Amino acid sequence: MRKIVLAFDSFKGSVDADEIEEVVEQEIRRMFPACEVLSFPIADGGEGTTAAICGKLGMRRVCCDVHDPLMRPVRAEYALSTDGKTAVLELAAASGLPLVSVERRNPLYTTTWGTGEVIRHALDRGCRQFVLGLGGSATNDAGMGLLSALGVRFLDGNGCELKPYGDSLLYVEQIDISGMHPALHDSCFTLACDVNNPFAGPRGAAAVYAPQKGADTEQVALLDKGLVHYADVLFRHFGVDVQNVAGAGAAGGVGGGLIPFLHADLKSGVDTILDILQFREALQTADVVLTGEGKVDRQTGMGKALSGVLREAQEVRVPVIAFGGSVEAVEHLNEMGFTAVFSIQPGPVSLDMAMRREVALANLSSVVIQILRVIQCFGSENRG
Repeated sequence: MRKIVLAFDSFKGSVDADEIEEVVEQEIRRMFPACEVLSFPIADGGEGTTAAICGKLGMRRVCCDVHDPLMRPVRAEYALSTDGKTAVLELAAASGLPLVSVERRNPLYTTTWGTGEVIRHALDRGCRQFVLGLGGSATNDAGMGLLSALGVRFLDGNGCELKPYGDSLLYVEQIDISGMHPALHDSCFTLACDVNNPFAGPRGAAAVYAPQKGADTEQVALLDKGLVHYADVLFRHFGVDVQNVAGAGAAGGVGGGLIPFLHADLKSGVDTILDILQFREALQTADVVLTGEGKVDRQTGMGKALSGVLREAQEVRVPVIAFGGSVEAVEHLNEMGFTAVFSIQPGPVSLDMAMRREVALANLSSVVIQILRVIQCFGSENRG
C-alpha cells in the first residue's frame, strides 16, 4: 500500500473529522509504515466547513462577539486567509440549530442577524471574498437578519421597520438598501450548500426543514406563505426570481434570499470545499480513499460530503471505502459506486453510548484495523 487518502466528515454530535482522521492515520502507519497518508477533513457547507479549510490551508481563525438566533451574545469563529482578503465562515457558527435548546426552537422567531455581524466584522478587516457554508441553521428568515445586520431595512406597508424574523416575511412590502455596508458592492460571495431545494412550496425551505427547527404544521404553512410573498417582493424590487433557483431553500431561504443583494453564487458545498482543498490533485496515484460520516444511507448520494468524495475518486478510478456510525441501504450505496461500506458498531448499543467520543473512536479504530488486515493480506499474496 503506497498511498491512502482520508476524507472524513465529522460524526455529528460525536467526533470531529480531524480527530477521526488522526486515529485512522495512526492505524495505517502501524500496519503500513512506508505508506503516504493524505488527510482531508471535509464538510458539505454546514458545521465543520471552517475547520476543514483552516486545518488544510493554514488559514488563521478569527473570533468575534455576535448574537445567536435568539439575539443572545455568542462568540463565533471564521477563517481568514493569510493576505486578509478571503473569509470562510459557516452559518451554523452564529445561527446554528445547536445554539438553541429544543424547547426554544421556533423558526418564526429566530434570526440570522449574528451571521451578518460576522460578515460585517470580516468586511471591516478588509475581506472582499467570502465562502459562506449554509448548513445547520436554526432559522427560516431567508437571510433578513443577516442583511439587516449589514444595513438593509425591511419595511411593511406603512413604512415601519420589521424585525428580521421568519414571522416578518409575510409583511415585507418595501426594502431600503441605502444603508447597506458599502464594501458589499466590491465583495463576492460563494454560498456553499448541500441541498437543491427551491425557495418555497412542497420541497421548499419551510416545508422540508422548518419542522426540524421546531415548527409545527400551522407554523410551516405560515412560513411557506411568507416565503412565497417575499419572493414576489424580491422580484418586484430587483427583478430577480429566486423561487426556482436550485438551492434557494438552503438554510431557511438564505440561499435564495442573498442573491438579489450580494454578488453571490450558489454552489455545491462539498464541491466548493474539495476544490479549495485541491482534493482531485491529491487523488492522483492513490490506492484507496477512506471516508465516512455519522450516518451513511440513501441521502449520502444527494449532495452530502461523501457523494463529492465518491464522484472525484470515480473520475480517477480510485476505490472508496466508507464508514458510518449508522449504515443503511448498503446495496444502494454499492450501486452508487462505493467499493465497500462498513458500520463501526460492533453490536446493539444505545444511541447515547454509540455517540460517546471515546466509544466512537474505539469502534472506528477496530473496524479500520480489520479492513487494513484484509488489504495487507491481499497485498502480500500479490507480492508473492
